[in-house]
Amino acid sequence: MGLVRERVLAHYLGNSGMAAVFKAALRIPNFLQNLFGEGVLSGSFIPVYAGLLGKGDSKEADRVAGAVFGLLALATGVLVAVGMLATPLFVDTVAPGFEGEARAMAIRLVRILFPGTGMLVLSAWCLGVLNSHRKFFLSYLAPVVWNLAIIAALLVAGGRGLGEERLVVVLSYAVVVGSVLQFLVQVPSVLKLLGHFRPSLSMANESVRQVLRSFGTVVLGRGVVQISAYIDTSYASLIAARALSTLTYAQTIYLIPVSLFGMSISAAELPEMSRAAGTGEEVAAKLRARIEAGSRRIAFFVVPSSAALLFIGDVVAGALLQTGKFTGGDTRYVWYVLMGASVGLVAAALGRLYASTFYALKDTRTPLRFAALRVCLDAALAWFLAFKVPGLLGLPAHMGTAFFPLSGGLMAWFESTMLRRMLARQLGPVKLPRGMGKLWGAAVAAGLTGLGIKVGLARVLGPMPGVAQEWGGHFLSAPALHPILLFGAVVLPFGAIYFGLTWALGVPESKSVLQRVLGRRLIR
Repeated sequence: MGLVRERVLAHYLGNSGMAAVFKAALRIPNFLQNLFGEGVLSGSFIPVYAGLLGKGDSKEADRVAGAVFGLLALATGVLVAVGMLATPLFVDTVAPGFEGEARAMAIRLVRILFPGTGMLVLSAWCLGVLNSHRKFFLSYLAPVVWNLAIIAALLVAGGRGLGEERLVVVLSYAVVVGSVLQFLVQVPSVLKLLGHFRPSLSMANESVRQVLRSFGTVVLGRGVVQISAYIDTSYASLIAARALSTLTYAQTIYLIPVSLFGMSISAAELPEMSRAAGTGEEVAAKLRARIEAGSRRIAFFVVPSSAALLFIGDVVAGALLQTGKFTGGDTRYVWYVLMGASVGLVAAALGRLYASTFYALKDTRTPLRFAALRVCLDAALAWFLAFKVPGLLGLPAHMGTAFFPLSGGLMAWFESTMLRRMLARQLGPVKLPRGMGKLWGAAVAAGLTGLGIKVGLARVLGPMPGVAQEWGGHFLSAPALHPILLFGAVVLPFGAIYFGLTWALGVPESKSVLQRVLGRRLIR
């Protein structure tokens, strides 16, 4: 649904200045959600709450849930108020390239959006409760309501021909409405699970204090990660008018595999890891087994995603975004950013699993240390790559946008490697997923095949109009074919080759997926 939202947004706003203003405005209050939302509660609340459920102490678990809700609501309310008052400072810090009318509009939109972000924090509390009870469907379905509110506003307001300035204001109000609905759809199920739910502000309970001790460390960890995201936003606003919106469109695409496989598997594993009981060696063996199985599943899906973004990223971006005001030239620009992002996808997804393991062990300091170090290194490397390397290579300045995810990907490998080594010290051998060579070989073969099909179609049908003139010649240009038809012609063979080769090479995850899709009798 997020992809549908982005496609409709691209249709009505394209890669315009107002699109950049709206996306920057949406990102600024999101620091509240990212600080206090799913990632923080997963690292602090779920390990304690799920641990109490695993011991059968439901009354204590209910008290912890009530206290965390009350304290979270209070802190969120205060921060929303402060954020609305300090909005001009945030806009000048995060998007220093905005001036005049763009700056004024960004300030207006951020003030509209802040209360909605506060509701998303409370929605993340619902997610923590549901996940701890092994209820995953509703908590991850709830954001669909948020997306539907935005899509409905775009179709109604955009369909009536509102100007871009009025349209982004309507969109901002729709975001707030969607945030409230996302929280409300989860509340009935959460109340049924809690039984004796009473919000409080008490910190007298030891379990609550344990959550708060972890909470502070995880907030700092998420905070430094947010600093990295805001540095990218700040840098992008200085490169070119369309750089910021292009970066955000690309992030929507390249974060899909991380969210679908890295985050989902990590979210499912965290409550189970937190429930692990027994002697020290027994717990370590259980955690190693869960890490190994989870990392293999992650790698099987994220490795071909990386290859797809590298070899045929324009085909993927075109099918998802190229409509209305979003042109073939914009798609090409997004592909350059996706190329940079392909470097670190696997590391980013595995890093989520490793961090969840530390949270299950109630160790929040180790992920914080490496996150802080990564952000510092990334800030320096991103500045050099984005502002200096294009000139050294004779590339136009706007190409610096592609180097932000490249820098982040290199640092993701650094962070995930250090987390894995630290886990090995505590749990015993923790290695990269087995069979990575087979996965990469199959993915590269599939990617080259997809690229060959695209190039062949371009030679027969001619290159897409407008791309060659604006974005540097016919080299690897997409053919003059509707983006959806091109997607089917290229991506379906890509997927077939990847699954076929991994099955032939004996990759267990490939056989498991194909058995579910085609039936066990056909795949043996």
